[in-house]
Amino acid sequence: MKRLNGVDALMLYSETPEVHMHTLKIGILDVSGVDDFSFEMFRRIAYPRLMALTPLRYQLVDIPFKLHHPMWVENDDIDLDYHLRRARVPAPGGRRELDGMIGQIASTPLDRSRPLWEMYLVEGLADDRIAIVHKVHHVLADGVASANQMAKALESADIAHAVPPRLEGMPGTRARLLAAAGRDHVGLIRKLPRLVSETAAGASRVRRRAKERGAHPELARNFAPPPCFLNHVVTPGRRFATAPLALADVKETSKHLGVTLNDVVLATVAGALRRLQLRYDGHADSPLLAGVPVSTNPSRERLAGNEFTYMTPSLPVHIDDPLERVRLTALSTGIAKENHQLLGPSVLPAWMSYLPPAMAPAIFRRQARRVESASVFNLTVSNVAGPRDRGSIEGGMVTEIYSVGPVVAGSGMNVTVWSYVDQLAISVLTDDSTLADPHEATDAMIAAFVEMREASGLPGELTAVGAVLPMAVAS
Repeated sequence: MKRLNGVDALMLYSETPEVHMHTLKIGILDVSGVDDFSFEMFRRIAYPRLMALTPLRYQLVDIPFKLHHPMWVENDDIDLDYHLRRARVPAPGGRRELDGMIGQIASTPLDRSRPLWEMYLVEGLADDRIAIVHKVHHVLADGVASANQMAKALESADIAHAVPPRLEGMPGTRARLLAAAGRDHVGLIRKLPRLVSETAAGASRVRRRAKERGAHPELARNFAPPPCFLNHVVTPGRRFATAPLALADVKETSKHLGVTLNDVVLATVAGALRRLQLRYDGHADSPLLAGVPVSTNPSRERLAGNEFTYMTPSLPVHIDDPLERVRLTALSTGIAKENHQLLGPSVLPAWMSYLPPAMAPAIFRRQARRVESASVFNLTVSNVAGPRDRGSIEGGMVTEIYSVGPVVAGSGMNVTVWSYVDQLAISVLTDDSTLADPHEATDAMIAAFVEMREASGLPGELTAVGAVLPMAVAS
């Protein structure tokens, strides 16, 4: 058995009826070259690959009296009749219809009495396409671990012949579970003085460096996200939208502007949010704050667990000039990265281990029903490196991959950008009250990216991304 770490526990405790803490990975396959493709064929193909992904057999075991975080136990087999499901999009089976289906899949929570994932084979897409939607709880895997799971699943089915490592031990008696919880708590108490000292030292380093930098009134203040149409009591329904960009265009833009690819992504999000704020709020006069997950263990072998913390860079939505938005974004992310290192990347995750299991879920439920504005950041923006090689499953070519994380209490949008071979795949997840159509957000991101390129002297005409579903625009 293996106990949840503090960040794992946060992902579990923060789930409420309104805030679903699962993530989605979507692969679109061209199966025109596969003879007699069927759901039954897919079941046969999928089973050995899924069995080889050991974390998909993990199941939660609660500790008596909620005296500590739950533990994982590993099942011997996968119940495909439960986990593998079939869905069909309506005609004409384009991107809009698929995005709508994924929004429906995202709108329901996972059953905690089972291993925390579901997989959907989505049929009815045009041009001999099918989609595989993998819905996995964030407690099981963060962005890096999920990306590694996807990469492993796309490898040869020979991976199934290897004997995967098993978790040690099986569920014990109540007495043994309580004894193990007691030992862990003693260890946490012993670590507390050092953690307090490290936190104080890190906070002192951050304050000292902030004084050295001087004031930056053009950037948002930490822990002070302004009111915005994104921030309200989140509803249970979900809406989803996707759009692909050519990775070469994004790399060309970052190189031309002398900033990182992540800076280009965040500046694009800032430009898109400016357009949406002007439409929904009637103004965009204050910088917003983004919550950007940062991995503390980027190993390509890690298939489970949450090992990340957050940076909160400023998004200059109040700036009309796209090149000035890029400059301020790069400045803000540079400061956020430096503060992250000065505080210590492991400090905030370490504090999560002290979340009280008996109290935390109720606190998060009250928050989700009452929080009408963001307290730390306005929205989540993730940028994850996905598989570098084009995948195939029994002759079916994986043409596109998308990924998105959850929306959180008080924030009705998550933007996740995922690279796959020659693509930069944009995914937007909202609740069902933030936007009239989530494709408004993807349209705004494409428009903001074009605006940035044109302002920098690069061609505004974007490179066509081959073999993908046609773009969907807001209706």
